[in-house]
Amino acid sequence: MLDVRADVGRLARGGDVHGRVVVQPGGTSANAAVWAVWDGATARVHGGVGADLAGRLVAETLRERGVKMHLTPYPDAATGTMLVLHEPGERSMAADRGANARFRADELPGMLVSGAVLVSGYLLLHEDTYPTARAAIERSVSPFVAVETASWPLVEAFGADRFFELTQKATVLLANEREAEVLTGSTGEAAAKLLGDRFPIACVKLGDRGAVAVVDGALHRAPAEPVEERDPTGAGDAFDGVFLAAVARGAAVDDALGRACHAGALAASSFQAWPEEGVR
Repeated sequence: MLDVRADVGRLARGGDVHGRVVVQPGGTSANAAVWAVWDGATARVHGGVGADLAGRLVAETLRERGVKMHLTPYPDAATGTMLVLHEPGERSMAADRGANARFRADELPGMLVSGAVLVSGYLLLHEDTYPTARAAIERSVSPFVAVETASWPLVEAFGADRFFELTQKATVLLANEREAEVLTGSTGEAAAKLLGDRFPIACVKLGDRGAVAVVDGALHRAPAEPVEERDPTGAGDAFDGVFLAAVARGAAVDDALGRACHAGALAASSFQAWPEEGVR
């Protein structure tokens, strides 16, 4: 995806206002992969892009960040774009999936062999690509096959029972509190425990309250770092990438959870969804 993010005062409908506009590559898989590399892992992204300027920008910047790629170019589709508008106390988003909506299972390898695999919920929760997401889960050869729940309205529209049916072979669930609530009817630790009954590892991200994880029935907690929030977009992806990178390397769950919360805090306190140069 290409992210276009604007921080403005109140919009003047039909008129112009000044603001801070940032254009950069994004998307769940790309964001998580970049943060995994930041944490010392190697990472590869599979996905679709348009045969356009945005697609070339995505590929070039991922390469600069040390991420390997298997991106399918679609000459008749634009690269996906996310527009995020920040007004005082409010955030509005509009997404054009673009080439992501074309990504098919036959464009994936026959096996996905890795220390950890992350499947984006955006792929799973749309009718045109959920077979691709299901194939990615089934073809994964990894102790950590993770699904990111992506968006509570999408989860709600898709249906919790159907979601659980299609993710039976996943071993890790990554959700924020609202997404976990839609799936379970509960919040916080209670939601994590219910999800932990279905997945060997269930993480619930709680924003400024940190995160909890249930691993083989045991509850783990990590506090949030106090930061000045600038833009939380991509903070959950940063958490996902670093958590999976850490557990794939054999880190203890508490260490992985704390490191992931640190990455999320860095992302939320920056105007960039990717790690800033030299920041650890």
